[in-house]
Amino acid sequence: MIRPWAIALLLSACSTAPAPEAIRPEAARTLQWHVVDTDFSKGRLGHEQTLTFDDLVKFHGHWCDGLVVGAMGLGETLHTLYPSAPIDRTDLRIISRSSPCLTDVAVMLTGARAQFGTFQVSDTIPGLYLVQRISDGRAFSVALRPGVKPASVDSLGRLAVQQLLSPCGLDSLQAIEERFGKDLLAMDPKEAFIITEIPAFTWPAASGPTFTKTDILNKNAPRCATSTRP
Repeated sequence: MIRPWAIALLLSACSTAPAPEAIRPEAARTLQWHVVDTDFSKGRLGHEQTLTFDDLVKFHGHWCDGLVVGAMGLGETLHTLYPSAPIDRTDLRIISRSSPCLTDVAVMLTGARAQFGTFQVSDTIPGLYLVQRISDGRAFSVALRPGVKPASVDSLGRLAVQQLLSPCGLDSLQAIEERFGKDLLAMDPKEAFIITEIPAFTWPAASGPTFTKTDILNKNAPRCATSTRP
């Protein structure tokens, strides 16, 4: 069902699309995630840093509603795995749906990579993501609650993928997605997403060759007793 305001946008005259900085609501700037990685190419765990939504935008290439969906949904799921500690990007693997937005959020927030056997893409999983902490096997799926996402986003998006929208139609779709992204940012993630633990989840075998991720092999090595490094 296409919502009335979406119809109005589609019927409106074609106008210049807003500049990227104009469509980033202030609420997006508050989205951030505290992560921990190793401190060099063969290093130890302990390098903590903060990722922001603006970092995701730069990595992905543009602001969009899909980036908001992925960031909020996966962020809330990772908070379930790490409620009071940095997100350990050396200890996660994830399956994502194939959306360019969702996959970019997945690899950036979890550190997972296909070549190391920690990132897969599948449109058969329930919801948006299935993420697992490797060390203890705990796994969660995350999905948008029914009714949160306007049906027009998907229906018009399918037309755009088929290159069936006019230039004005594309501008209208951008405005609809922008509105949805802003509405989602105003919601409590717990009200917008369903997070479900999956007991005894078995990570599927990789479909291609995988390689050793050498920058995490020494992540638990002790520090040199005589080192002057911090």
